[in-house]
Amino acid sequence: MTGLNTILIVVGLFLAGGVYSFAKQKMPASLIVLLSIGAVMCLVSGVMRIQGIWT
Repeated sequence: MTGLNTILIVVGLFLAGGVYSFAKQKMPASLIVLLSIGAVMCLVSGVMRIQGIWT
């Protein structure tokens, strides 16, 4: 299942880049918050799967 871990981390980093871009463009705060929550969820679940905490 290492492929899923990689996909989760890559998607999380992609969303984190989107948060940075949206913040620079002064997009609505609710959109930035929603995107950052998605990024954090992807990154945390990918790292937890790598560590074997969550399978």
